[in-house]
Amino acid sequence: MTEQKLPGQSLAVTAESLYLINLMLAPGRAGRLQRLRLWAQIGFFVLFILAPVFDLFRYDLTRGHAFLLGFEWRLGLDAYFAGRIGGTEAGINILLRLFVPILGGVALFIAIAWRWGRLYCGWLCPHFSVVETINALMRRACGKPSLWDKRPLPDKNPDGSFFRTDARWWFAVVPLTIAFAFLWAVVLLTYLLPPFEVYGNLLRLEPTRNQAIFIAAATLVLTLEFLFARHLFCRFGCAVGLFQSLAWMSNREAMVVGFQRQRAAECAVCYERDRFGDAACEAVCPMRLRPRVPKHQMFTCTQCAQCIAACATVQKDHTLLDWVDKDAARTHEARMSLTGKR
Repeated sequence: MTEQKLPGQSLAVTAESLYLINLMLAPGRAGRLQRLRLWAQIGFFVLFILAPVFDLFRYDLTRGHAFLLGFEWRLGLDAYFAGRIGGTEAGINILLRLFVPILGGVALFIAIAWRWGRLYCGWLCPHFSVVETINALMRRACGKPSLWDKRPLPDKNPDGSFFRTDARWWFAVVPLTIAFAFLWAVVLLTYLLPPFEVYGNLLRLEPTRNQAIFIAAATLVLTLEFLFARHLFCRFGCAVGLFQSLAWMSNREAMVVGFQRQRAAECAVCYERDRFGDAACEAVCPMRLRPRVPKHQMFTCTQCAQCIAACATVQKDHTLLDWVDKDAARTHEARMSLTGKR
């Protein structure tokens, strides 16, 4: 596929758009994985927004208790303060209604990460969805998915089409980033205050003083984070991601992106120069990782499988990269990098 360069074409559908569409519609396992991941991200983002509205999960500061799956979630201390139960019963209530559910949820979450890695980050996390969206738009504007990348990515997509940058995309990057930050600020507030009160005040343009301060401050902080530090936050600042990575690294048989070293010469199809990002699997990684390196250098891998899809596109679905686990994770894990000096 080649890019059609029409006079004045800039913000219209570009080769990158066509490549992403083709990847989602492509036959084979790689295309199915990316379609499934896209729908999982969309579904969880919608859930993230609507969960407080339907009292699926939130803590109401005005009422002093939480909501879970539409029901009030109390610690059972009202009876203690009223003198109807003793300290022992109050302690049991706290144990059963607070610590057991929290520790059970954390244990299940860590167990999933121990077995499959940071699936939550790559497949569900609403923050990571924003990261990937801004990455794509920023690359259109300056050729780099992050302002901190030293060089632009190659102008060639894994399917052979060419990518063209246009500085006018900044007029989309900045407003959309602010919009994402504002949406996040409002949604986070609805996890703490009655959602209909928050949304009603905004629709009337009459938020309370504290609501206005929270939304303004959170929007500013999130805008700066989304623009300048979104990758840094995912890699070094997110406790949820960190604990998933630690659990994953502790299991040598966990699912990992494996590399068929015996076919390493075939990487020459898409690797032409001697710098980061020239290989298709590197160029598409939203965490700016090198998928063909040892597992300990893939500490922040989100299992998004974009490197697998890119390799399958270049190799005509005969990918050199794929998920492996158990014994195969020990023997097929990538132990070398083809992106350094040759």
